[in-house]
Amino acid sequence: MIIQKEQDVVPFRNRVKEYAVKIGMSLVNQTKLITAASELVRNMLKYGNGGNTVIEVVSKGRENGIRLSFIDKGPGIKDVELAMKDGYSTGRSLGLGLPGAKRLVSEFDIKSAVGKGTTVTIIKWKNG
Repeated sequence: MIIQKEQDVVPFRNRVKEYAVKIGMSLVNQTKLITAASELVRNMLKYGNGGNTVIEVVSKGRENGIRLSFIDKGPGIKDVELAMKDGYSTGRSLGLGLPGAKRLVSEFDIKSAVGKGTTVTIIKWKNG
């Protein structure tokens, strides 16, 4: 799903919720997933000039989950370690930031190259 403007965020969030409901994820875990997804999609818009999102149902043994990927071709993150620190913000916002989004999900991966863009992949397991 391509995200280019603020108006793309709500349909994306709704799609994430549909997938979470489909696998029987609890309301609490749905809320955590959607909150993290909202933060990441807004970051992608703000810092990466939009990008592409991928929503997938994944399995590990008997456990099902939702994997979301956020791919942008923006300026990249110079210091990923710094960006993952609590309280760090370049946007002077009270957003959760990357560390807040990470705490809400089961698995979190970020790859960034200056001048090439950033890819963040998260997984929220149904029961985790």
